[in-house]
Amino acid sequence: MADKLISLAELSRDAQKKPGRGASEQLPPGAAPTLQDLTECLLFSPGDGRIWLNGARMLLMHNSGIGALRRELIESMGLARARGIMLRTGYHCGARDAALIKERFPEADILALFAAGPIIHAIEGAVKVEPVHFEFDMNLGTYYGEFLWHHSSEDDEHIAQYGIGTEPACWMQTGYATGYTSAMVGRLIVYREVECRSTGSSICRLIGKPAEEWDDAEADLADLNAEPFVSTGGRSATAPNRSDKGALPTGLQAGPTPAQDTDMVGISSAFNAACHMLRRVAPTQATVLFTGESGVGKEMFARMLHRISPRHDEPFVAINCAAIPENLMESELFGVERGAYTGATQSRAGRFERADGGTLFLDEIATLSLVAQGKLLRALQEGEVERVGGSRTLKVDVRVVAATNVDLRAAAQRGEFREDLFFRLNVFPIHLPPLRERKEDIPLLMTHFLHRFTQRHGRQISGFTPRTADTLLAYDFPGNIRELQNLVERGVISAPDGGAIDLAHLFTSGERLALPMFSIGKRGQLAAAPNDQAPSQRTTVAPADTGNEAIQALFGGKDLSRLSLQEIEDTMIDHCLSEVKGNVSEAARRLGLTRAQLSYRLSRRPISE
Repeated sequence: MADKLISLAELSRDAQKKPGRGASEQLPPGAAPTLQDLTECLLFSPGDGRIWLNGARMLLMHNSGIGALRRELIESMGLARARGIMLRTGYHCGARDAALIKERFPEADILALFAAGPIIHAIEGAVKVEPVHFEFDMNLGTYYGEFLWHHSSEDDEHIAQYGIGTEPACWMQTGYATGYTSAMVGRLIVYREVECRSTGSSICRLIGKPAEEWDDAEADLADLNAEPFVSTGGRSATAPNRSDKGALPTGLQAGPTPAQDTDMVGISSAFNAACHMLRRVAPTQATVLFTGESGVGKEMFARMLHRISPRHDEPFVAINCAAIPENLMESELFGVERGAYTGATQSRAGRFERADGGTLFLDEIATLSLVAQGKLLRALQEGEVERVGGSRTLKVDVRVVAATNVDLRAAAQRGEFREDLFFRLNVFPIHLPPLRERKEDIPLLMTHFLHRFTQRHGRQISGFTPRTADTLLAYDFPGNIRELQNLVERGVISAPDGGAIDLAHLFTSGERLALPMFSIGKRGQLAAAPNDQAPSQRTTVAPADTGNEAIQALFGGKDLSRLSLQEIEDTMIDHCLSEVKGNVSEAARRLGLTRAQLSYRLSRRPISE
């Protein structure tokens, strides 16, 4: 990899000078993300009060607010502890950005992703980074980086509060560089600020290299709280072995660990709050009532409740109350004796008996008739059932879990649901929020469903195009998780093998974005995001005005009404390719296509002899 020991400054300059690709186009293998590519990762959604960086929520706040927090930490905890907190915070942000960039541009090589780091740091408003020298060899495990920082946001606030001092003050930014590089390299790369404006220098200068190459890295490891992670169980956590300095501090996560089990995936605060309530009630015998819109995953939560409860070895029996006819509901719930009615040729246990010792899940419980509600109430109160046509009472030990997308309290006030049954079921209610209120979970769910359906259908799909990910993040999902699952499965089936899922593969049933999204324009101002235009409104290749002289010249004066769409498309593609001298990526951008779409059209043409 010696040929890749090149200047990061060159990569970074190239990334900022190259014309940006469309939001729907993936990077060619090894290419560096351009400035436009990276700014399009940052989306503003004022309609719901959120800012997104590649699916992760961001926050825009005053630098003076960070300065005030910095002052509070220093004055209440002391300089050393405050520095450690700020350094670890920066580490987390840098490692998180590295993970997002890897996810967004999986086709770019490692050097191209390194070049994106300084640009992302600048986009986030922390500092302007000027790479000076950079060496990295993946095979040899060597790394050395030297950078200059201009307009450091931390220096501005530190100097305003404390003036010029004797120690560097860009703590969060140093932690960011350490986290970003360490996540890219896969080993702990420690950065130190050797010059800083807060010490009177005209500029900030930063040097980074592996932890074991610093003579006195113990202080850096202590600030990162890395000791417990670099030492083994047989050694003291406060005295790390020098040979272990290169280990990553795994306690500093790049992002929150997703709470998931099989089909339950999430990272948002609303999802984690529901999971916390689930874990609290699981060891008990209390009745649980799940509420929430259709498609939010109530049955998945009910199954999880059973799996982590003491009843996990006993049956889990589910019944959809809306799917059972009213005249059969009693026999389904409580069972039937032979001869109880015409057609009852043998005795049959009901759902309560089958769930004895385990959990009975009653979905769509609001659809039960008032008569069925009364019989269910008695079974819950007495813990016993009687089969239809039977004469003996059967004791059952069942934990009842119910779910509904209806406000049962309001239904009880209207007389549509028994109030006594409502209070019997409402022992421990857990509300599951709709997907539009837990958008942080959308990227995780997309990846989860992509893996599931590529395996199920035997497809090879590389992922989602950037504009697809941004569009799904902005979509309201009236059908919640069930709708997202269906969209991803549709995309897996529709997308070409080896390609990525694009908008045209998903939104085929009239779905529309509900909220405007904005990205960063070329001059730094907010501009409408490329995804705001509905997919059905996008045109691919079509002349805007058949009377235009340039178009007439392009088609040799032919009557366009007599040409097939294929002939028109081929002519325009050939003309565009000739203008850009065969550059497929640039031609695709001009035509409003992705590179993959244009390559596919070219591959369908017959081979000329």
